[in-house]
Amino acid sequence: MLGELVAAARVRVTALVRAGAVGEVLYAGFPVPGAFVSALRRPSVGVIAEVKRRSPSKGSLNDALEAGPRAAEYERGGAAAISVLTEPDRFGGVLSDLIDVRRSVRIPALRKDFIVHEAQLSEARGAGAGAVLLIARALAPSHALELADAAGALGLDVLFEVRDEAELARALEVRGCAIGVNTRNLETLIIDPSVGSRLLPLIPRGRVAVYESGVTSRADVERAAAWGADAVLVGSVLSASPDGAASVRALTGVPVIARG
Repeated sequence: MLGELVAAARVRVTALVRAGAVGEVLYAGFPVPGAFVSALRRPSVGVIAEVKRRSPSKGSLNDALEAGPRAAEYERGGAAAISVLTEPDRFGGVLSDLIDVRRSVRIPALRKDFIVHEAQLSEARGAGAGAVLLIARALAPSHALELADAAGALGLDVLFEVRDEAELARALEVRGCAIGVNTRNLETLIIDPSVGSRLLPLIPRGRVAVYESGVTSRADVERAAAWGADAVLVGSVLSASPDGAASVRALTGVPVIARG
């Protein structure tokens, strides 16, 4: 699955570069650099609430989801940041979702996609993103560092996603990035919470640690906090909810527990 998603991303990048639209400013109200990571440094576990219409594991979640209004609901519910899935084939996202979100909320927005080229970083910045996701397993080590440096040069924060100790070591080379521990194996789509229990305590206190995948209840947030998470990224259960504000509110207020 991960290989297919990355290959499709490379095809879209080729079209993007050929079209010559890289760097086009589509949204002028840019967030302050560093705002995404800063928003996740709080006494309680921050909720990164995701806008997602479909997923490879669950199929359709909410095909009629309107990105801007849903993000505004999340903000009212106390979300720390918004994650916007812009991958079109398996997740039903479009870049304009990011623009709509940035016009609808004051909190930072993360572009969540399969980033493989600097053109996607410029595209994200032009649409108003404050941060981008980089997936360690999808990128060669040197390429990941190059993309992280390029993101920083554009004023974008990085959420660097890992699933094992070797990838965590790579993430620690990226200065200032938030580190996401994804409990879902993107190759098999299976969730294994033990990945979180193993890796979160290894993340230094100075770094923001994000628990990703499988969060459906407050008990899940409490469990992530016990392992050392500063924030959780929550997608499917929020996108499918009829009341985004209430669903986010139910996950907020869990105290952060210092790692180590």
